[in-house]
Amino acid sequence: MSVAVKSVIGLRDAHGRVARDLRVSLTDRCNLRCTYCMPAAGLPWLPGPDVLTDAEVVRLVGVAVERLGVSRVRFTGGEPLLRRGLAGIVAAVAQLRTPDGAAPELMLTTNGVGLDQQAEQLRQAGLRRVNVSLDSLDRGRYATLARRDRLDDVLAGLAAADAAGLRPVKVNTVVMRGVNEADVVPLAEFCLARGYRLRFIEQMPLGPEHGWDPAVMVPATEILAQLRTRFALTGVGERGAAPAQEWLASADGLPSGRIGVIASVTAPFCAACDRTRLTADGQLRTCLFAHTETDLRTPLRGGAGDAELAALWQAAHLGKTAGHGIGRPGFHQPARTMSAIGG
Repeated sequence: MSVAVKSVIGLRDAHGRVARDLRVSLTDRCNLRCTYCMPAAGLPWLPGPDVLTDAEVVRLVGVAVERLGVSRVRFTGGEPLLRRGLAGIVAAVAQLRTPDGAAPELMLTTNGVGLDQQAEQLRQAGLRRVNVSLDSLDRGRYATLARRDRLDDVLAGLAAADAAGLRPVKVNTVVMRGVNEADVVPLAEFCLARGYRLRFIEQMPLGPEHGWDPAVMVPATEILAQLRTRFALTGVGERGAAPAQEWLASADGLPSGRIGVIASVTAPFCAACDRTRLTADGQLRTCLFAHTETDLRTPLRGGAGDAELAALWQAAHLGKTAGHGIGRPGFHQPARTMSAIGG
């Protein structure tokens, strides 16, 4: 029995890149106050009516998967575990199929607080992998960075994700000079011992009050130099469209495993970028650092069909810039912070 294949519009931009990876922010709210992400007092949250409903999220993701050929969907925030309908959204998106009949790969980026209570349910709903933010194993430094004493909750979330089969569990760490440099090697040892994949991230200019200081950012070269004081590192192929360049790390007394570095500032992957982004209030962003957005919520609520929504999405991607421009004259960070865009 033959299966009819829908024609694919695709998300090709003017530079020849094709977006196949969708980042969906489910909320701008968060239960932590990480210093590089938002101010201590938090941010004004989106009004409830502005946030896409569960059905609206699934509808727009369906357009991306079924009409535009998106094959990977990552749920983000804010903190996506705070979204009450998260498991239902995951289950509904898991039923979608790309034009060639494949199920999309579903992933989640989280701070890990509460993951121990939801990991198994999310796996059963169709989630396949998680990325958990963890910037320090030192309780004092963690509490200073997150402005909350929740380290034990994060560690419990990691263990629960691994037990639920959301593997490989990935750990994301932002390294900042004078703050958590001392955690580079301990975090690597911790992750290798448990089979987690650690990814160090250069701090990006997406924080509160436009307070990013390039002198605080620890570049990939320095992170690798620290790792080499403890581990032998062997490069693992080309990263392609993946954000992390990976190395196989080995050391006496530990199992070997992969460690990645995301050098978004000093060695950006813009030329191979395959991402598209949807904010919690239904705005389409072609780049994390974009200064323009395309409103999909208004036409969606106004009765637009899937073909019209797909055409709006495609038109926006034709205007995607060649790169984010960090470090170049005239660069300035977008008005929205990372928590409001979705990581």
